[in-house]
Order: sequence, then C-alpha cells, then structure tokens
Amino acid sequence: MRVAIAGAGAVGRSIAAELITNGHDVLLIDKNAGSIRPERVPEAEWLLADSCELSSLEEAQLENCDVVIAATGDDKANLVTSLLAKTEFGVPRTVGRVNHPSNEWLFTEAWGVDVNVSTPRIMSALVEEAVTVGDLVRLFTFRKGNANLVEITLPDDSPYVGKPTGLIPFPENSTLVTVLRDGQVYTPNPEQAVEAGDELLFVASADVEKALERLLAPVQHAAPD
Repeated sequence: MRVAIAGAGAVGRSIAAELITNGHDVLLIDKNAGSIRPERVPEAEWLLADSCELSSLEEAQLENCDVVIAATGDDKANLVTSLLAKTEFGVPRTVGRVNHPSNEWLFTEAWGVDVNVSTPRIMSALVEEAVTVGDLVRLFTFRKGNANLVEITLPDDSPYVGKPTGLIPFPENSTLVTVLRDGQVYTPNPEQAVEAGDELLFVASADVEKALERLLAPVQHAAPD
C-alpha cells in the first residue's frame, strides 16, 4: 500500500515509521525545510512542498496513493489536504488529524475526510476507560458504518458475572469483539464466562449504547421510576 503523509513533524514521522515497519511505501510531505529530515525515517520518500497546493500534490503523484494522512499541526491545512486528495486525485481513503476539539465537526466527508483522529478525544477516552467501571466509554467512531467502538468494564454486581457470553442477550446492532482480562486478549467464545473486571469491547450503533449499559450494569444505570 502506498501512503502519503502531509506533515513531517513528530506525529507524521512516527506514523511513517510504523507503516514502513508493516511493509507499506510512505511519502512524507512538508512545506517547512527544517522538517525535511530524511535521516529520521530513511526508508521513506521525502518531498519539500505545500500539501495545500494542487501543484505540489501533482508532484507527489497523489493519484497513485491508496491512503492520504493529513497530520500537520494546522487543522485548516489538514482539511484542505484531505479535500484535494479526495476530490482532485480520487484517493480511496483519507485520514485527518484534529488538533483542536472545536474543529472536529468540520472533519467529515463533506471536507473529504473519511476518518478523523482527534488526539484530545482519544486521550480523554483512554482516561475514562482506565478509571471507570460499569460506564460505557466510546473509544472510536466508524464514520461510514454509523457505529462506534465502545468499552465497558464489568462491575462486580453485574447479573452476568460468571455467565457464558452466549447466554447474554446483547442488543441488536451490537457485537462483542474482544474480552480483555489480566492483560490478555480473548476472542469471544459463546461458552466462555465473563468475570467481574473484564473489559468488554463492542462495535455498536449509538442508539444501543444505553441499552448495553443497562444490561451489563443495571444497578448503576437503572431506568428512573
């Protein structure tokens, strides 16, 4: 897979190194000459150019890329890069970095963004996930599928502690994808019982999230009389 990354700062370089390790071809683009440091990621291609300029993206041959990642520290630049990549070059997949939470609403398909990655939101979700028990935490949103990756830590008083997952009546439009226990990842098995303290990860539509909470942690989320 060929990936172009706009923004060769610490974030862009880290993404590039990871993708190269996984066997992908990577092009790093940055308009700041001081950021062009090929020795930092020698396996990548480097281009000194402004990703908001159509001519620069033509030079980068974006039409040959499978994915474009707009990872600069400027939300406006990330939006323009994503829009040009999608509309002018037909790039199949675009990922936009959100630097400021107030701009997250802009990072949609209307601006050519297939997936937005909000660092503040991710950090907030990870904090919540680490400290909450019995509350559903939204970790990630799959924009095109209208679904979310959500997590809930099973409380001691859940009625399903000790019961196999196959006997738990999960709501429609929710799928248990992983059980985390004692630092281990378990593939869901209908015959495997869940335990208090297990972290359950689901792909679920937003409209069933409350039902999942009430099902797995009814004491904390009992419906008002």
